[in-house]
Amino acid sequence: MSPALIFDCDGVLADTERDGHRVAFNRAFEELGIPLHWDDRKYAELVRIGGGKERIRHALSAEPELTKGIRDIERYVADIHARKSTIYQVMISEGAIPPRPGIRRLVDEALAEGWQLAVASTSARGSVEAVLRTATSAHGFSRFSIYAGDVVSKKKPAPDIYELAVADLGVRPQEVVVIEDSAIGLAAARGAGLATIVTVSTYTSEETFEGAALVVDSLGEPGAETPIKVFSDPQDIRPPGYIGLREVQAVRVRQQEEK
Repeated sequence: MSPALIFDCDGVLADTERDGHRVAFNRAFEELGIPLHWDDRKYAELVRIGGGKERIRHALSAEPELTKGIRDIERYVADIHARKSTIYQVMISEGAIPPRPGIRRLVDEALAEGWQLAVASTSARGSVEAVLRTATSAHGFSRFSIYAGDVVSKKKPAPDIYELAVADLGVRPQEVVVIEDSAIGLAAARGAGLATIVTVSTYTSEETFEGAALVVDSLGEPGAETPIKVFSDPQDIRPPGYIGLREVQAVRVRQQEEK
């Protein structure tokens, strides 16, 4: 079976949280007449909660007066989230959030070498698909397996979504490399026994990434004027200013040696 490269979506394919999801949540709240507004500081706290509906549910539970008289809280949360997702997907289709450096290049390199590709995300499937379409070619998009939203009941940092992806792809954990951007994502991947490269994003740059095979500021591009910053390289991968399939393969080999 071919090895697999699994990407998180938000913060990895594109830096979507602050200027994408947060904005879409606030627009949905305003449209629906809900007196909530998440500023940058507040949302930085909420991103530690995996899943959009989970964030809404947490915010509503902190202000019980917002749900006074509402009989079906779960339906209410789902309706808010559905409107937010629609707003967000329109934003992405209009080019509001560009892909992060190196994504399309690395996808193409992996496809050329026969790797399986997947996305494992707590975001709604439609939102993940919207980002993935902008971050890859049409051919690349068609080759991805997508595991998203409520496909598992326990979301990151639980390992369930990665365990599902590994089982569905038919690979052994030591044949998988994950690219994540957050501590909760890293915990999920490592909980499933998967080697993980971290590319930090807006809300995660100050987090701790113990157990990551490599921590960098982005995947970068060959020949870029500014090379990537390497924050942690415990396996001595030594990327040459960017992350390519050679570095991903090196992480996979180290994983196999450790097993």
